[in-house]
Amino acid sequence: MNIALIAHDEMKNTMIGFCIGYEAILKKYGLYATGTTGKKIMDATDLNINRLASGPLGGDQQIGSLIVSQEIDLVIFLRDALTAQAHEPDIQALIRLCDVYHVPVATNLASAEIFVKALDRGELSWREVRKTTSQRV
Repeated sequence: MNIALIAHDEMKNTMIGFCIGYEAILKKYGLYATGTTGKKIMDATDLNINRLASGPLGGDQQIGSLIVSQEIDLVIFLRDALTAQAHEPDIQALIRLCDVYHVPVATNLASAEIFVKALDRGELSWREVRKTTSQRV
């Protein structure tokens, strides 16, 4: 299972704290992150991150491409809802792709924690459920 980690500038410290707190769980999975977020997480933890471009420079689109190719299974995108983002269309496109391809997306710390704890308990098996359901049709 692969997880994408994205955080707006004002949320990067929150993402780092989240990754430190859940490092034992996150290290079991493939991790992808946009440029600066990935670097900051790697500097603060022992997590191995596949770093992509910075969000405004195409990183959000790169993660979107991984979603389309079904290489991302969960997105944790800590958004700064109080600051306008120059690349808002890219952000909306990424969230739309999560909806289209049935990829769970957490956009705040509370939902990120729920997903990671569920992942640790083995409760995120939506791809298997989807395969079973589509085979019956």
